[in-house]
Amino acid sequence: MGFLAFLLLGLIAGAIAKAILPGSQGGGWLVTLAVGVIGAFLGGWIGSVMFGGGLGDFFDLRTWILSILGAVIVLLIFGAINRRSRV
Repeated sequence: MGFLAFLLLGLIAGAIAKAILPGSQGGGWLVTLAVGVIGAFLGGWIGSVMFGGGLGDFFDLRTWILSILGAVIVLLIFGAINRRSRV
């Protein structure tokens, strides 16, 4: 997968993850892109450790599921950190 395809995957996965989780995470499209790209890396790593295969082709369903799952995990971690810093 090329660099631009990976960025597009991260942007879309981050937007879907923000839509899945309730609440307002804030941030614009750059934060969404960062969450999605970090989530795609995390999801690819989880997939390679647990299932023996990480991210595949851009149009592979496994790639999208792992990327969205990773972005949701990243949003949960950022949410937990933000709640602790406000208290």
